[in-house]
Amino acid sequence: MKKFFKLLMVALMTLCLVACSGGGNEGGGESEPAASNDLVIYSPNSDPLIEVAYTFGEKYGINVEVISAGTGECLERIGAEKENPQGDVMYGGMNYANSFNEEYVPLFEEYVAAGDEKLPEAYRNFNNITTHYCLDGSAALLVNIEQYEKLGLNIDEFDSYEDLLQPELKGKIAMGDPANSSSAWAELTNMLLVKGDEPYDEKAWEWVDSFIKNLDGVMLSSSSAIYKGTYEGEYVVGVSYEDPCVGLLVDGGGDKVKLVYPSEGAVWLPAGVAIIKNAPHMENAKKFVDWLISDEGQAEVAKTTARPVNPAISNTAKEMTPFADINVVYEDMALCGSNKKAWQARWTEMFNAAQ
Repeated sequence: MKKFFKLLMVALMTLCLVACSGGGNEGGGESEPAASNDLVIYSPNSDPLIEVAYTFGEKYGINVEVISAGTGECLERIGAEKENPQGDVMYGGMNYANSFNEEYVPLFEEYVAAGDEKLPEAYRNFNNITTHYCLDGSAALLVNIEQYEKLGLNIDEFDSYEDLLQPELKGKIAMGDPANSSSAWAELTNMLLVKGDEPYDEKAWEWVDSFIKNLDGVMLSSSSAIYKGTYEGEYVVGVSYEDPCVGLLVDGGGDKVKLVYPSEGAVWLPAGVAIIKNAPHMENAKKFVDWLISDEGQAEVAKTTARPVNPAISNTAKEMTPFADINVVYEDMALCGSNKKAWQARWTEMFNAAQ
């Protein structure tokens, strides 16, 4: 009889544990605790950077699930789920443009990662939300070597934004729309930073106007169409960003295209990660963010075609030009963020006027 009651008690305890562990929130009530070895990540990142997240999971025995979508879609989803968060981390897309949008700030936890103080001052967490883990080169000019030389131009002499104004290139430059593309917006602010007597002054806007006229109506809606179209020879020069351009070189495209960082100066904008407010796997989220900027995490980032935010960690891709050989300049992220809508509208007005 004692043995029977002992087995009965074990069965009841097992049922109780199963019930308490819960299986979701179908009734719409409060979210119940989830398994501690899970981590749900929303990310607009490229495949190599997503692999970095899976590497983290393998190291710590954490079940990492990455839901890939565009930045806007990820943010909309986080907003829709704010009363019952399903994700833990927004990995990528949390750059200065989003960080200064008050609509998004309440969706994220205040958290400063361990080791943030060791990063360069320009790339540290400035709003107690966004931790920066890699750098995106916003000034990357991709030149199709064959098409450029067909115009009677010397590819070895192409090294600056100023070279974009050559009359031979009119209508042959691929550029995105800064009003709709984050990479094109970053390119515009880079131009405004370096092409005036002072950063972002009227002389810089005059140069932008000349550049727009040389575009001769070419403005693409897809970032990938810029570097792919340039690689295939549809355009002579693509105004792009570093990551995919280096990827072309890594894949053996160095005989077809040349990657140029403008001599006037090139900005690297920090890409960010943030923890979703009331994340169901908060401790794992914090561990992931801490790990991303640790030496080990940065070494994993360095295996991709993005640059680690820690300058002490160098990339492994030999096709990536060292910072020592580039005129690196630093953007006023707060100023650009606060002027984003006005500057986008000004670009659109100037582009339409040029037609």
